[in-house]
Parts: sequence; structure tokens; C-alpha cells
Amino acid sequence: MHKVIRLITIAMLVSLMLGAASAQGDACFVEPEVMTTAEVVEFVRTPDACFDNLPDWDYEPLYVEIDGLRQAYVDVGTGESGETILLVHGQPAWSYLYRKMIPVLADAGHRVIAMDHVGMGRSDKPIDPDYYTYMGHVERMETFIQELELEQGNLTIFVQDWGSLIGLNVIGRNTDWFDRVVLGNGRLPTTGNGGLTLNDEGVAHSLPDNPRVTRQVYYSRITSMPEQQPMLRDVEGNLIEEANEGGFGIWIDYARNDERFRPSQIIEAETWFDVSDEELAAYDAPFPSRIYLGGPRAFPGLVNQMAGNTDEGWEGLGNYENPFITIWGVNDPLVLGSPQIQQQFIDHVPGAEGLVHVRLPEAGHFLQDDQGEDIARRVNEFIAQSQ
Repeated sequence: MHKVIRLITIAMLVSLMLGAASAQGDACFVEPEVMTTAEVVEFVRTPDACFDNLPDWDYEPLYVEIDGLRQAYVDVGTGESGETILLVHGQPAWSYLYRKMIPVLADAGHRVIAMDHVGMGRSDKPIDPDYYTYMGHVERMETFIQELELEQGNLTIFVQDWGSLIGLNVIGRNTDWFDRVVLGNGRLPTTGNGGLTLNDEGVAHSLPDNPRVTRQVYYSRITSMPEQQPMLRDVEGNLIEEANEGGFGIWIDYARNDERFRPSQIIEAETWFDVSDEELAAYDAPFPSRIYLGGPRAFPGLVNQMAGNTDEGWEGLGNYENPFITIWGVNDPLVLGSPQIQQQFIDHVPGAEGLVHVRLPEAGHFLQDDQGEDIARRVNEFIAQSQ
């Protein structure tokens, strides 16, 4: 069965749920209450009922208020090891992405914190996609770390996808906060390291000229991916089929504007193993209607705000001497999954020298979902060997 059939089925179930909600007053699908911060930012807050009975996720949420918005996180484990691990997700995921890693890390005696970016997971969700900015996410993450006083000792951080585009900048700007870094399928692009090539208008990724066509092409491609992901890279890491030219601009437009966009589409298409219907529904749980999707819709376009804002972070990483390892999912067709990007960090970060860097063959872009237990064991070994 192809993903498109499953996604249509899920959409039908959601429609039925919405109908039932209207008749029965389902607490997850109530009319959203639009709230306003003191700075007149309109936002919504996903009802707690939307997170009831999610598979492998029974963690109580905690919150810290930043700029009048609640930022959610989970904080588990005894911390008897004296080590804290911060897990940072990307787009369109939330901390649920780490459900397979958290128990393995916590069982090793570590304190484990998984945060939800503003607009994602259980965090508050400004409605207007234009509220979200790249540096806003960077500065908010810095504030989050300081509010929880995580920078004051024995902090290991795991970053991936947009968690890396944000988190690596935070690390490079604050190298003394982090005792160790684990990077999975991510990067920190600058105009100097080949990650940002700007056109005559100063934009890295232009929007497509024919969005009605490209949105349909993108939707068909993403929803026709088999449940068992086919091989997208060869054993040397080369793409078996080159991506379409202008692909990221197409993704920016699709996520921002196509009403069919759902986080579960992307998670299922970019994982090696099948993700169950219940787990896909959990990835969609923070977003019971479109008004909640401002954050995920805005994220891809933030790449066009990065030029000039990542140089300091990249320079800082070039001086980072604490242990730094990379764990890559091989079957990631995105640039973030290329072996060249992995090698770029191994060569650039002094702390990466002489350490074991791996590529996991049965893992796609969202490698935490595909190989979470194995990755967590590797993180535990990394910490034990570098204490």
C-alpha cells in the first residue's frame, strides 16, 4: 500500500473525528481560542486532550515562558550520572521524534530534556507564519538553555534537521556551554562554506514560477513513497536519482501554502522503516486544524534569513575542541544527508578529530525514528568514553 492511500485514510478518519467532535464536543477539536501576548502576538495553544494516549509517549509536559509564550519540554531521568542531554528536533517534527531514544538515555542515569520549538509540539503557536524568524529561534533556544540553567555543567546536545540549523549556531555562539555535541543529518550553512549561494536578489532559494504545478508534483512524490523506503543513495552516498532543480524552493512553497501539507506526510516519506498510523497521528497531534500550523509552515523559508546570521556560529564551531561526533542516516536524499556534509564537520570541528563517525544504512532523514535505540546506545557510549 502506498503512503497516499494511508494518508487519504488518515484524512478521512480525521474528518470523521471532526464531525464527531462537532456533535460530541471532543476536547481536542474545540474551536481554537486565540490569545494575545503583551506584545500583541496572536497565538493558539493545542488542547491537552490532543496528546492523550499517544503511543510510547506518557511524559508530563513542563513549560518555560519566553516573550509571553509557553515553550514546552519534557525532563526525565534521575541524572545520577551527573550528565544532562538536550535533544533538539527539526521540522515538521516535535519532541515525539525522540520517543525511542529517551528511555535508553534515561536508563543510563542521565537527565534527558527534549524541547519543542515555539510553534511545534506542546509549545504555544503564533498564528502568523511571518512571526517566526531564524534568529528568533536561535535567541529563544539560548534563552531556554539559560532559563533551565543547562549551561552550568555537563551538557551534551543532540541536534538534527532544523534542530541543527538552529542548534549548531547556538553551540558556535556559546561554545563554553556544551561539553559534547552529537550531530545527526544536519548542517550550518553560510555563504562562506558553500551552504548558501545567493542569487542576484540576495535570496538562497527562490519560489517556483508555477506553484500550482509544482505543489501537485511535490504532493504526488511525497505521498507515493512506499512504506518501506527504497534505496535513495548508493553505498558511497551518491543520490541514485538526482533531485529536481529548484527543489528546496518548491518545498518552501508547498509547506507554506498547500492546504494538504501535514507533518505526518514528511515523516513517513523520509524514514527508512514504516511508521504506524498511530505514530503518524501522534506527529500530527499538535496541529488539530490549520490555524495551529504557522510554525511548520514557516520553517523552510527561514533558510532565506540565514545569510550573515550564521558566520559567527560557523567560526565558533571551527574552534570547538570538546568531543563532537556525527551519526548519519545513509538513506537521506536531502543535502543534509550527504556524506560530503558529514565530512565537512569532521574536517571543520577540532573536537571531531579521532572520534568514531558512523553512517547507519537503514535510516533515512529522520534517523531518530528509524534507529532511535541504537543511536541512544551510541550516545551513552560516547558520553562514557569522554567523561
